[in-house]
Amino acid sequence: MSILSIIIPLYNEESLVEQLLDRVLNAPLSIQKEIIVIDDGSTDHSFQKVAHWQEEHPEVPLKVLRKSNGGKGSAVRLGIAHSTGSIVIIQDADLEYDPGDYQACIAPIQQREVLVVYGSRELGGHNTEKSHFSFYLGGLLITLMTNLLFNAQLTDEPTCYKTFSGNLIRALHFDGNGFEWEPELTAKLLRLGFRIQEVPIRYYPRSIHEGKKIKWRYGIKAMTQLVRVRFCRLRPLQDALSLRYFL
Repeated sequence: MSILSIIIPLYNEESLVEQLLDRVLNAPLSIQKEIIVIDDGSTDHSFQKVAHWQEEHPEVPLKVLRKSNGGKGSAVRLGIAHSTGSIVIIQDADLEYDPGDYQACIAPIQQREVLVVYGSRELGGHNTEKSHFSFYLGGLLITLMTNLLFNAQLTDEPTCYKTFSGNLIRALHFDGNGFEWEPELTAKLLRLGFRIQEVPIRYYPRSIHEGKKIKWRYGIKAMTQLVRVRFCRLRPLQDALSLRYFL
């Protein structure tokens, strides 16, 4: 049976996490869901909120992992290691992204068109509200740099909704512990020759005052990662590089 593993790195989102889990649970999908929440050393009541939600939904296939604070990348990596799905998607624990877009993200992988899909906030023309200017500009610069370094045509590299063949993402090694894991992974996929297809998604940005955690320095780290991966020697995949295997 096909399963979508939904990886949710969690850090200090006690006011939103139960509402997010409700939306994830109710998101329409053509396959089964596996929800994996990784509490990355939250200092509020996020973990307790998830535990309470789990008690109220004992029928839901939910794995809850807890670790000391190490950054989003370390949490995502742990979640991927515990995933079993044929497809894997990353879901932030805030409400900026709509789980109702899961099906659009997984459809090209289900149809065996590609092995990697990114949900783009720039496609479709329906996201009239943008992040704070500095965040928006930083995202554009990271995307432009990715395209220049790897001869790609992405519109939204920093998107949260990164979707992968489960076998592929579990075989691909990445080191970044913070937000820099995303450009690192994108760069490695492009260097290995994987095509990244984009689909339009909805986006509801929040401000720093509302809890947005990304900082300007993460943009510098992202660009550094892109350059490093472009010119470094890559580790081989953990399994044979076979498209048939990863499908």
